[in-house]
Amino acid sequence: MRAIRLLFVLVASATLAVPAFAQSTRDWITGLPREAVPVKSWPGNRKVAICFVLYVEVWGMGHGPNFRPDMAGRSPDVVDEAFRQYAIEWGVPRVGRLFKEQGVPLSIALNAQFPEQQPETWRRFRALAPHAPIIAHGINNSTEQLPLQAGMDAQKAYIARTLDMIEKSTGQRPRGWSSPSVFPNAETYTATAAEGISYSLDGMDSDVLSRLVTPAGPLVLVPYPPQTVDMGQYLARLKEPVDLERQWIDYASELAREAAADPDRPATVVAIGIHPFVVGTPSGAASFRRVLEALKKQPLIWLTDTEAVMAASGRKPLGRVIAGSAPLRGRSWGCVNNKKRAIGVARSQRGA
Repeated sequence: MRAIRLLFVLVASATLAVPAFAQSTRDWITGLPREAVPVKSWPGNRKVAICFVLYVEVWGMGHGPNFRPDMAGRSPDVVDEAFRQYAIEWGVPRVGRLFKEQGVPLSIALNAQFPEQQPETWRRFRALAPHAPIIAHGINNSTEQLPLQAGMDAQKAYIARTLDMIEKSTGQRPRGWSSPSVFPNAETYTATAAEGISYSLDGMDSDVLSRLVTPAGPLVLVPYPPQTVDMGQYLARLKEPVDLERQWIDYASELAREAAADPDRPATVVAIGIHPFVVGTPSGAASFRRVLEALKKQPLIWLTDTEAVMAASGRKPLGRVIAGSAPLRGRSWGCVNNKKRAIGVARSQRGA
């Protein structure tokens, strides 16, 4: 009897030890089947993939995040309008320069109206990050968001319009999606898959890749945890860039520590949302530079972009590029650095 009890305990313990990410489940938002995408390691035997996603957005006069909510009723609201415009005209290019200087890949979540409303800023920024994959982020972040109450067909039409606009102005039809103002509903996931989207950042509850089985086809969910998004921390939680510096380093470093302690754990991935309102200021860029420099030193961390993650997972997105546009390259700082060593070179509205 004692032996039987011991056997029961061992079996129960083993069952409980099976991590949740190894199971196929029902997604809690959509009710659709959701299954793990198993990845043992990333290129160069890295175990933690970090994708920094810059949100390049337009809001419109009188709309958008408020640096001083007490002034939002003024007309004109000079302070808050300046806060938003500075991010567009100065913050976006500054972030582009920083990533270029650091040699770190970047992903771009783009409002479809940005290139047509801010053509000069877009031109300067795209020249700094010509190969950064574009993730569709709706039409704008205020007056034209997803028509969530209008049904599936209306959402599909909105998504198609977003993709068409971005393709026309940039030469690249996005394969990824991030709902504007982080506001999808259960139908959005199927609607994006129906319009040819391969992966989405609307999955915010995991450390690993997963696949949502929608009626329109599979949709890979790239983890986009709300805890790491700078806008929510800055505006709602009153955190400064130096606070985010510590948080981002600690978040990524702990994932790496867990991987080192248990090499059999699946490889993790996190898409970290950054905004020019925060990291596009001089002080924000200074803090963010220290983040990149610290993470580049960690051997288990792969600084990469969303397209490269999809390719490395064995699920390279299918899409098209208009003739004459820049080719897509899934680059990673970690793999380049490994190669060099191998050859002897030893604040308040909802943010996106």
